[in-house]
Amino acid sequence: QVQLVESGGGSVQAGGSLRLSCAASGGTFSMYAVGWFRQAPGKERDMVAVISRGGGMLLYADSVKGRFTISRDNAKNTVYLQMNSLRPEDTATYSCAGTSRVNGSPPRSSKEYTHWGQGTQVTVLS
Repeated sequence: QVQLVESGGGSVQAGGSLRLSCAASGGTFSMYAVGWFRQAPGKERDMVAVISRGGGMLLYADSVKGRFTISRDNAKNTVYLQMNSLRPEDTATYSCAGTSRVNGSPPRSSKEYTHWGQGTQVTVLS
């Protein structure tokens, strides 16, 4: 069973950048598609970006296209989310999630993911 731990959250001024990391242990990380999801208070959890097992397929929410970049280093068992040009509406708890049930295109729906980290808070100040 893979365990996921996020890091890199914090507070930043609008227009700034943060890089989130999702470190995996206890499983064959390269067998997992991984996604970043976020949830703001009182709102549903939304997909931010997802990446396939080998990193060749990337999908983004429209709201973050051109600003956020998802990547992975399977040798380091880590997935990253580089967030640039941050906006106050990006404020949320960001969680990474993994699934080994899907090969090919990584799923957009959080319901497809079986393993979750504890989340890291991102606050963007206006």
